[in-house]
Amino acid sequence: MNYQKRFVVEPGVKVRLGKIDPAFKGKHESKDKAAPEIEKHVERMAKAQYMLYADGNHSLLVILQALDAGGKDGVVRHVFTAMNPQGTAVFGFKQPSEFEAAHDFLWRAHLHTPVKGEVVIFNRSHYEDVLVVRVHKMVPKSVWSKRYELINDFEKMLTENGTRILKFYLHISPQEQLERFEQRLDDPLRQWKISEADYSERKLWPDYIEAYEDAIERTSTKHAPWYVIPSNHKWFRNLAISEILADALEDMELKLPPTRVDIAEIRRKYHTAAAQQGRQGHTPPKEK
Repeated sequence: MNYQKRFVVEPGVKVRLGKIDPAFKGKHESKDKAAPEIEKHVERMAKAQYMLYADGNHSLLVILQALDAGGKDGVVRHVFTAMNPQGTAVFGFKQPSEFEAAHDFLWRAHLHTPVKGEVVIFNRSHYEDVLVVRVHKMVPKSVWSKRYELINDFEKMLTENGTRILKFYLHISPQEQLERFEQRLDDPLRQWKISEADYSERKLWPDYIEAYEDAIERTSTKHAPWYVIPSNHKWFRNLAISEILADALEDMELKLPPTRVDIAEIRRKYHTAAAQQGRQGHTPPKEK
């Protein structure tokens, strides 16, 4: 199944999240059955990232959005494991600092966009300024409603500068969220994630869904599409996202840069050095 086509939101289409099954898992029966396919896609991503880094003319920006416990950290931890850290960065968008808030709402997002050859993952993003800001009425509608167009212009500018943008909404059910909250309560290693806001925000679920539906409809474009990923099953979430990422990277038609040196001359120098080393004999390294 082509998940890029299955889950993409075409420009201008109104998304009804309530009609999308968050427990969807396609033809796959279990995590174990899907594991080989996930591994294959992750390997494809690793190879493509090497090409992206070497090519040096393009970059990739991945945006992860979800309600609390939606699995953003899990995607970062499991899907991007094979990528070279030297060419990958993750930025988590928390409540803006006083300094950040003194700038325009896109300033801190632009500050962390990828340089050429780099992959950057936004764990939450500039979309918080049309989501949480809207739901909590931090600014009037006359302010946040204008931000959709500004976001589209911002992302178009990044695209025209060589950045591929992929945006994922991790779609879970209210029951699945509650089960994940319970898992945090029962696991001492995850209790640090618990917040009083988990339950106050949960009461605003319908408002957040409405905000997400509007944001996705208004900002899913050909150059920066949204994908709604069924995420009740964590393994299926990882499968779908890894396939979409691998396909997108390979579609960029990345190329290795031309060799900057005379290979024949370098080969001659290598053989000369190897011959000299052979005459000098091999001295084993000292034990540390």
